[in-house]
Amino acid sequence: MMYGTPAIGFSRYLALYGLQACWVLLGGYLLTHAYWPSSCHPDGVIKAYGCSMHLPENRGWVEACLLTWLWSTPILVVMEIIRRLQKPKRR
Repeated sequence: MMYGTPAIGFSRYLALYGLQACWVLLGGYLLTHAYWPSSCHPDGVIKAYGCSMHLPENRGWVEACLLTWLWSTPILVVMEIIRRLQKPKRR
């Protein structure tokens, strides 16, 4: 126990990183099964973000999920970095 905050147990540690691995696997699944519009076929990460606004044109659930996944992943990464960089407040 440190500064009134309990230590993270092994099960919470395993759940956190297990869910992160599942998130990456979900992205891989969506990337391999999505149909990109004929006007845009990305060949890199930067171009995928540029073409992602055209994904809903196919009106499929995989494409809609991929659009959400692409734009929420950087937000989640930044939140994790901020969480790790914050110093614990001493009382």
